[in-house]
Amino acid sequence: MSGERAKLDLEAAAKLEKEADSELRFRDLAGFAVPFVSTLLVALSLFHYYTAGFGILTEHWHKSIHLAAVLGLIFLMFPAGRIWFGPTLGNVPLLDWVLAGLVAAAAIYLPIVFDDLTFRIGMPNETDVIMGTIMVVLVLEATRRAMGWVLPVIVIVFILYALYGNHLSGVLSHPGADWAGFVNHVYLTQEGIFGIPAKVVATYVFHFVLFGVIATRMGLGQFFIDIASVIAGRYPGGPAKVAVLSSAMFGSISGSSIANTVTTGSLTIPAMKKVGYKPHFAGAVEAAASAGGQITPPIMGAAAFVMIEFLEIPLTTLLIAAAVPAAMHFWGVFVQVHFEAKRLGLRGMEPDELPKLWPTVRDGWPTVIPLVLLVWVIMEGYTPYLAAFYGITACIVVGFINPRNRLTLRDLWDAFDIGARYALAVGAAAAAVGMVVGVVTLTGAGFRIGFIVTQAAAQTAAMFQPLADFLPTGWVSIQALTLFLTLLFVALICIAMGAGIPTTALYIVLAAIAAPSVVQLGVPPIAAHLFILYFGILADLTPPVCVAAYAAAGIAGSNPFRTGLTAFRLGAAKATVPFVFAYAPTMLIMVDGFTWTDFAFVTFTCALGVLVLGVGLTGYAFTHMGIGSQVLLVASALMMVSPNGPLTLVGMAIAAPVVALNWLRARRATPVPARP
Repeated sequence: MSGERAKLDLEAAAKLEKEADSELRFRDLAGFAVPFVSTLLVALSLFHYYTAGFGILTEHWHKSIHLAAVLGLIFLMFPAGRIWFGPTLGNVPLLDWVLAGLVAAAAIYLPIVFDDLTFRIGMPNETDVIMGTIMVVLVLEATRRAMGWVLPVIVIVFILYALYGNHLSGVLSHPGADWAGFVNHVYLTQEGIFGIPAKVVATYVFHFVLFGVIATRMGLGQFFIDIASVIAGRYPGGPAKVAVLSSAMFGSISGSSIANTVTTGSLTIPAMKKVGYKPHFAGAVEAAASAGGQITPPIMGAAAFVMIEFLEIPLTTLLIAAAVPAAMHFWGVFVQVHFEAKRLGLRGMEPDELPKLWPTVRDGWPTVIPLVLLVWVIMEGYTPYLAAFYGITACIVVGFINPRNRLTLRDLWDAFDIGARYALAVGAAAAAVGMVVGVVTLTGAGFRIGFIVTQAAAQTAAMFQPLADFLPTGWVSIQALTLFLTLLFVALICIAMGAGIPTTALYIVLAAIAAPSVVQLGVPPIAAHLFILYFGILADLTPPVCVAAYAAAGIAGSNPFRTGLTAFRLGAAKATVPFVFAYAPTMLIMVDGFTWTDFAFVTFTCALGVLVLGVGLTGYAFTHMGIGSQVLLVASALMMVSPNGPLTLVGMAIAAPVVALNWLRARRATPVPARP
């Protein structure tokens, strides 16, 4: 990033993203298949763009066309693995052409017979069962190709539970279902493959993915990086602070940890290494900051749109609720980056390495227009897909008339092609986890599993009764401890399952089976669902399968595991803040009983606690500190972020003398200049 401002290389970033993200590892097409598949991809994007602006089709037709195209394209674009399928056409095995046609036919079959289904729901005929079987099997295969084995195996376990749960004993036992009954529920009704997840991807997610791709290509991503460089680049450890700020802004339009990491990281990671950060730390900074993209309004990730359907709330409610917790995450990363720079004595970026403010604003302000328009339409209460339509349209208009970063027709074609590619894997995942949701509604598994979790938490909490009796009244209660342990169990499940399942799929599964247990303990639904989302995303930073950290390590040339551990440490705020808004939902603003006084107290103490936590984890405030001081500061920080007043005060009382002594040590170590 020296001399002339560094430019985003979108082609290089796309190559890095493909290497890091298994969801983008497409087969190499040949011959007529290249333009044919590209035309199908662009047509799919145009279908969603047109319907967003001029009217979504009847729901069953819209979802069916979407799934027919998405699943069919997966069989054409994703290889089956090392299995040989005989002759090929356009480097696509003939069998895959057949499977693409079969899955498309099974998807379109449903709306064709939709009017007749009213008379036979619960009594599927032979054709219904055959088409449903084809759909179930090929959805699992498409998901395996696009995302690997983990998610299909989990879905198969749920299918087996639906079919053979009557052989279990205890709370998990249910009457069971035969194959025809299962197919009827997950294929012919709106409770499975064609349920809420598929609806959300077809009517919301696809449009916002497309907006993010086009907005990046017309220069908005570059503008974000330049502005972040102007604001923070000149301070100690400047490139790392630029990484945090630019990732926060870029994450507001990408909603993808990996895309954010490779796009901004291709510039920020080399710059961080240049000023003196170690490679693993440079990669970890970018990964930790980029993982905030899925919790950052206004785009967030696909899971956010599923959430508003599950909770039946407006998108504006979720965007407002998510704003402060997202800010806390980036604040936590920024704090550790700052103190690490002070600890290492790192410089900021030189003036000739930084873009100039006026040229940056002059050249880049038009690229912000689409994002502003999109947010304005959302806040006015219009549907999210209409907001995306206006945002995409504004991107196209600005891109064609902006002389400093003009789009060509080829650029637009590529953007529509790439936008559809990004939506394929999430479309397959939505259909697959729709079957999980279907099994949950068919068997009541959500409440059964929730009961097991809360009972285990209550029994464990009872073991701490003597401690609750010993402490002053109001400090710790068995009810609060039960909630804490329930949240802890759910968090651990999220992190463990997130090691093999993408965030959106993980959120849908756990929203169905884990969220009810948290809500039963008095946590507002929006706080419970955000809690699950946060810890699902945290898996992107958690070894051994920390995909965002792996992508960053590839750019930094560092050890992926070490990069992941450091990224997890930098993202510690993301692991603490969800507990705060679970106990004090007032942080989310959009909850019953909200008051500005409570909000100010909770937000201030949380921000202060995150600051102290960053100091403790870094081991530096005004000068280096010992391990004992670090332990005290981390413990005090966890007390301070607690919305429990007495515990917060105890945390402050512990932290204050530790920081004061560190300041005095720094003063004594600083030589006093001699008087003239």
